[in-house]
Amino acid sequence: MSKVKASIAAIFTVLFFCSTFAQENEITVYGYIIDAQTKKPIPFANILIIGTNFGAASDENGYYRIVGVPYNTYQIRASVIGYNSLTKTDIVVQAGKPAAVDFELTEEAIQLENVVITSDYFNNPLEVNSIRNFSYEEIRRSPGGFEDVVRALSILPGVAQADAGRNDLIVRGGAPSENLYLIDGIEISNINHFGGQGVSGGPLSYINLDFVRETSFSTGGFSSMYGDKLSSVLSIKLRNGREDRIGGKATVSASQFGLNLEGPVTGKSNFIFSARRSYLDFIFKAAGFSFVPEYYDLMLKANLNSHSNDQFSFLFISAFDNVRFFNETKEQQFDNSRILGSDQIQYVTGFSYRHLFDNGYYNIGLSRNYVAYNTSQNDSLLKPIFQNKSLEEENSLRADVVYILSDKSEINFGGTLKFVEADYNIFFPAYITSLGDSLAVSNLNTENNYTKLGAYFNYNRLLFNKINFNLGFRGDIFTALNKNFSFSPRFSLSYKLHELTSINFSTGIYHQSPSYIWLEAFESNKDLKMIRVNQYILGFDQRIAEDALLKIEGFYKDYSDYPASKTRPYLVLANTGAGFEGSEGNFVSFGLEPLVSSGYGKSRGVEISIQKKLSEIPYYGLLSLTYSRSDYTSLDGIKRSGSYDQNWLFNLSGGYKIDKFWEASVKFRFASGSPYTPFNSDGTQSIANYNSKRLKPAHSLDLRIDKRWYFSAWTLITYLDIQNIYNKKNSTSIRWNQREMQADDESSIGFLPSIGVSAEF
Repeated sequence: MSKVKASIAAIFTVLFFCSTFAQENEITVYGYIIDAQTKKPIPFANILIIGTNFGAASDENGYYRIVGVPYNTYQIRASVIGYNSLTKTDIVVQAGKPAAVDFELTEEAIQLENVVITSDYFNNPLEVNSIRNFSYEEIRRSPGGFEDVVRALSILPGVAQADAGRNDLIVRGGAPSENLYLIDGIEISNINHFGGQGVSGGPLSYINLDFVRETSFSTGGFSSMYGDKLSSVLSIKLRNGREDRIGGKATVSASQFGLNLEGPVTGKSNFIFSARRSYLDFIFKAAGFSFVPEYYDLMLKANLNSHSNDQFSFLFISAFDNVRFFNETKEQQFDNSRILGSDQIQYVTGFSYRHLFDNGYYNIGLSRNYVAYNTSQNDSLLKPIFQNKSLEEENSLRADVVYILSDKSEINFGGTLKFVEADYNIFFPAYITSLGDSLAVSNLNTENNYTKLGAYFNYNRLLFNKINFNLGFRGDIFTALNKNFSFSPRFSLSYKLHELTSINFSTGIYHQSPSYIWLEAFESNKDLKMIRVNQYILGFDQRIAEDALLKIEGFYKDYSDYPASKTRPYLVLANTGAGFEGSEGNFVSFGLEPLVSSGYGKSRGVEISIQKKLSEIPYYGLLSLTYSRSDYTSLDGIKRSGSYDQNWLFNLSGGYKIDKFWEASVKFRFASGSPYTPFNSDGTQSIANYNSKRLKPAHSLDLRIDKRWYFSAWTLITYLDIQNIYNKKNSTSIRWNQREMQADDESSIGFLPSIGVSAEF
């Protein structure tokens, strides 16, 4: 511990002396003001940098430019008569790079004779419940988040984290496979390195946060525009490349290093590019681990005619993951026999086109998702017990139309056509689970082609200047299933009691198709139905200050038609999907057994949260408390707690902007223990005890300190991030040690300091 303290002291000494060499520089803030509905420019809008005398007005193209702004972190407000004003926080103005800040304003719902323009720090999206928006800077500075866009969301109400070492999100009692990810409107099956097959989590996202403009995360009640997922929608919007010149960023962070480049191609086009590599393999080698993971990722986005009626964009993101095992000793062979290794190659690419017309706009997108899995596990004698070489491809065509009927109503409609190829080569000989079940697939070699078709319609209307309601429905077809059609009506309503208070309600039916691999081992699995959940959400919003919002929400989710195992009558697949579920998880997430749509369950809870945005008062934070329960019933008819049922969640995350150079932030997280099945004295487990015990409650405290140096043509950004500062080693799972013939209480990493350094030019 003394060495760690000495290292921390040395870091702060370096930061202090380097700060004396910083030079102040003045740069530019620019951007576009557009209508959130029609996407057309708004002329003559007022843009003000709060707390300063700097401001501007947008021209006829919605463009504004503010010159000579000193470097600092600001709040910028856009306002114009007839629209709700909007304030964006955490706008970093720094040397060597102009700050691009765009605004999408919504028309003002209530017209008053004496108009008083107030700022709105919280966006007002179509979904009235259960949605949060975060900017790039809010995610970047999150303590303990590894600058991971997914991991940073675990502080939200109703969101549980299955394992501290992964970013699997458990949203309101749902399984990790129930979360939808979109990047610039393109659906992505999994945005993580070493992502689980058929689920949506993993250790670390491969999305480069440096290019994220903002995120929108819905934990329920989302509109019929989104389908084939049950619990949440994470929409990530990437920014455009800079328009003045070529620039970039070199970074060394907690787990990887990389290089970014961006800039103009022509006067009407720009690009962003990044290449990154992990250095976890170097760390694991030095620490003497029996295996080392390594990964690479690439990202390229190009835009043409970014600010015209006809816009084109191209996106390519790829990730390469590899795990190397060292089996030089008996001890290493034993350790590696407990690990399900996974090598993966995946990419997503797509073209999109948007056209603005008089009363709205339409988007057309063509994309391709490709994931090649090479998953395997050997026993301690290096004999294979599981091998899975799979290929899953989705080629998609999507169209969306927004049409403005009047200043108080709009419709949007569209659809998606997917051509799916799913090829599997699986070796899975006879295997006896720890609960005494016999699994046997032997050799599976299949090639399948499926089609997915989805269509939706939404009608949004403002009534009496106080009631905003949305009515929608969607239909989905998945040709792999014998019963392949589902219909999903949805409804939401928001009633504004007065300017600061509203009551919100949403309900709907949501469907999700079974994972592709669940359909492969047995032909009878194609008799599965689309998984269904009926959702009911009641919420109360109270603006307690211009920059602070109180939210109270209650939710109820009624699950049905969940795949359940005929071989393991206690197992419903809602209890699978987090972590690398190999032999020590009895291979539960792969679904390589006869399945029927007979599982059902319920999840219900209450959430309370208070969020304060960074404003002229230089602190920010989010406090949330959730109480929930989830339980599921499989073929044996016994109701049991869900495997991810964490009854109490408490999160406190916040920070203080000390000055233009320094910022400190902290995160505290508490979660009740998840259910687990205890082991008998011989290493077996009893079905009667399935999910009957709970891990101890988990809690941790993370601290982060950021420091910026502003030079004449570039900026140096550094941080010190200390996870689990009081060294609490939380239990993550109970594993059986065959050598010691005892149950091991596996725990998360304790005290973990890390540093990050990046130079932006």
